[in-house]
This record gives sequence, C-alpha cells and structure tokens, in this order.
Amino acid sequence: MSDLSRIFKAYDIRGLVPDDLGPADAHAIGRATASFLGASVIAIGRDARASSPELFAALLRGVREEGVDVIDLGLIATPMLYYAVDQLGAGGGIMLTASHNPARYNGFKICREHAIPVGEASGLREIQQLCAERAVAPVAAVRGNVRAFDVLPGYTRHVLAVGDARPELHVAIDCGNGMAGVPLETVLKELPLRTERLYFEPDGTFPNHPADPLEVENLAEVCALVRETGADFGVAFDGDADRAVFVDEHGEPISCDLITALLARSQLRRHPGGLVLYDLRSSWATAEEIEAAGGQAGMCRVGHSFVKAAMREQNAIFAGELSGHFYFRFSDTLIADDGVAAFVAMLDVLGREGRPLSELIAPLRRYHASGELSRRVEDPAAILAAVAAEHGQAPEVSRLDGLLVRYEDWWFNLRSSNTEPLLRLNLEARDRDRMEVERDRLLEQMV
Repeated sequence: MSDLSRIFKAYDIRGLVPDDLGPADAHAIGRATASFLGASVIAIGRDARASSPELFAALLRGVREEGVDVIDLGLIATPMLYYAVDQLGAGGGIMLTASHNPARYNGFKICREHAIPVGEASGLREIQQLCAERAVAPVAAVRGNVRAFDVLPGYTRHVLAVGDARPELHVAIDCGNGMAGVPLETVLKELPLRTERLYFEPDGTFPNHPADPLEVENLAEVCALVRETGADFGVAFDGDADRAVFVDEHGEPISCDLITALLARSQLRRHPGGLVLYDLRSSWATAEEIEAAGGQAGMCRVGHSFVKAAMREQNAIFAGELSGHFYFRFSDTLIADDGVAAFVAMLDVLGREGRPLSELIAPLRRYHASGELSRRVEDPAAILAAVAAEHGQAPEVSRLDGLLVRYEDWWFNLRSSNTEPLLRLNLEARDRDRMEVERDRLLEQMV
C-alpha cells in the first residue's frame, strides 16, 4: 500500500496512478470507507480514465468484503452519483474520478447519505487512519451483493427541473472529453436548442485539451466556436461535470462570481426571498445583485464540503464559487454542485430575460478585479501573519478563510492552498488604478 498521506486531500482522495494510487490502495480505501460509513448500501460510479476499471474492481472488492452491498452506476458524471445516493436511499457514495486533473491522475470523492460530503474535517482523516487496519482485517462472513442501476433517466428529469424556461437558442458546448457528455446527450434531447458540440465522447486520455475550464487556454476552442457560428453563448465543463464556465455571445469568458449573481435570479424566482451564498472571493456585485433580486446574500468559505454544510445549516437555496461550482437545493434532502444544472439554470435566465448574455453581465462588471493570482512561497503562514498585521486597523477583517480585508474602496482575500505551498490573492477595487496599486503591493509581499 502507498503512503496514503500523499493522496488524502482536503476534499477528496487524489493522486498519480500507479505512483501514488494503485489497486491495493483502492481496495483498502473501499474497506475503510465502508467501515467508516457503516452503511448497508453504497453507490459507486466512475469516470472514463484508463485506470478506472482496475481501481473500480479493487474498490468494489474492498466494499463488498465489509459485507456492504453496492449499487454499480457505471460510467457517470459526479452529480449523477449525488442524485443516485439521495434518490435510492443509499447510505453513501463513492465517485471514482480525478475531476479536472490530467489523465494519469485518479481518485475518489466520498459522500454520506443524501450526498453529504465527506471531507478532511468530516471523515476523510478517519478513513485514512482505517485503511491499514481494514486492508488486512478478516472479511465479512457474507460479502455484499452488487446490482447495476441506470441513473440517467431519473437524473435527466431531476436536472431539467432546475429551470422552467426552454428558449430556442444556439449554444456551443465543450465537454472536454470528460463525463458531461453522458448526461447531456439525453438532457439535450428535451431542449429546443441548436448546438455546436466539442468533445462529447468521454475519453480519459483527454486528447484535445485538459478538462479544466478555469484555465483560459482551455476555453479557446469554445470561445472561437461561439464567434464562428454566431452562438448565443458557450459553456465548458470540467472532467466530472460538477463545474461549468460560461462565455457570452462574443466568445468572452465570464467570471463565475458574476454567473452566481445571474443564476441566483432563476433560483430566487422559485424561492422568493431565499438565502444565496457566495464564496468570499466574489465581487461586491454578487451580493448586490442577489439583494436586488429580492434575496438574502451570505458569504461562505471556499470548498464544496464547507459550502454544502453552510447551505444546510442556514437553509440556503443556492450558492456559487469562483471556481465554477454552482450549488442547488434540489430538495429538502439533496444539496449538490452540478454543472449541467447550472447550464439549465442559465437557459432559464436567458429565456425569461430575453436579452443577450453580454447585456445581462455588463452592469455587473462595475468594479475592477485582479482575478485569482497564485504565488509559490516557502512560508505561507508567515506572509499571512505579516499582511494581517499591516491591515489590522482596516474597517473589516475576517479570518473565515485565510485573510479577508475590506476597505471602503477596495478589498482583498489572501489564502493558502489546501494542497500546495501556494498563496492565492483575489482583490477588487472601485477604480482600476486603486486595484493595480494594491495588487502590485501585495504581490511584492508574496515572496
């Protein structure tokens, strides 16, 4: 078994195959997860990476050796697993995926009943500690059974219920050879859209470009396709389809915090006066637009396990992150991030507003943002402490996630990466000169 400390991250389990993660590790993780969850049934899905079949077989064996039954969902997108866990009443779920990481990576996303995430603070560390013990423990007298289940028909109805408007639009879609193509093939049959399609076929080698739409170079093809075909907008998905990034009819990418504000309109029509959460890196405009649409705006920390927990605790109806995760309260029991649902919600907004996406977004670009800037540093904690001391007298200082400092005419968030020795800076100001001056000053300290 490998050194598991290298692959257990803040929100999931992820590493290079076979260097960091192999069948023996998958078997141990299967046994440890089943033991930790204490469930009688666990749903498992997987992506199309070359390593997925072998790792799935080992994971499956481990879960069954704990006497736990398995619902095999096959090749699916991560949001489909979340839906299945909740809909089928499973005691938990495991998605075999490395999301947007390159082809040689693989990993596991784990959730409890109702797709409640298992993260570093809610069970992943306990699962890591159980791996060595359970890998060699006696197997259950009766191994768990396996049954296959086709989740696609139910998921299609589920995700289409996010929005009611069905505009006849022309859309460019880039699935990046990830798993979004699986649900979209069926979802699109129910929508009156004319589509331009890029890389719908799942291919875990990602032969065309990485399935990470946050990197602007990976949006180049969908942006060009929008411009070439005159599409009304474009969308690109990450490798496991729990994130989506949008581009307007001019082929210009739109920051995901502004998309949060826009999609909130759709959800607030369904839940008037509801609470919408946004991550603390978001523009001032995000909260302002939520409140203008009649909603309540609340700030939350970064990370899907934290966002979902905050939504449950505060009864929020919707949330969005700068990373392209958009979270929906699908029912009283299910809260999940879903890129395909975000696409349906965008159609709902455009169908009701009847205006081009660029016109809807333009008024939201009223402030000047730095974008997220990352620097590799030797001692992130020391830099954070020094910057915090310098801004100790600011009107608003928060340690909700890293360091958030707000002044009347500008603000910044400085936070450490959960997985690398990186500091990440986001900064916004009311005028460009102020943004550039303060950005450059902080970057000089990030060394």
